[in-house]
Amino acid sequence: MNWTWNLRTRDGGMNGLEFARCTTAGGFSRVLVHAAPAQASVEAIADDGEVVARADLDRDGDYSPMTLLELDGGRIQRSEVWPDEELYGLPVLLAGGEVGILTAWRHSDDHSWWQWSVEFSNRTGRPADWAPPGQEVRR
Repeated sequence: MNWTWNLRTRDGGMNGLEFARCTTAGGFSRVLVHAAPAQASVEAIADDGEVVARADLDRDGDYSPMTLLELDGGRIQRSEVWPDEELYGLPVLLAGGEVGILTAWRHSDDHSWWQWSVEFSNRTGRPADWAPPGQEVRR
């Protein structure tokens, strides 16, 4: 089963603006979002159209280039993070709908710069839960 993640910014236009519509393999309890909107509406939807979780999530605290979304039952929680090795292997949702897997991250102590790597892979069609051989993903 694949999941579709819908992210909309609530701080633009009358009804908000589309930020990303991304497809990942199903079953992820955590995903990262790069440059997430300060005010976001988030939905995780299963292949059959069932909404797994839905929430309006606002940034709480200082900006970070990465936001961690965590599913807990039917709830979604948001936190701004500076990734470390514990988050390597998670999907990163990007504006416009691309998804990559976080493979590396480093940043200065004062958070004035950061460097990161994301691995992209693809396949024709959308087979459920597909990943390339040897790709390390964390759910």
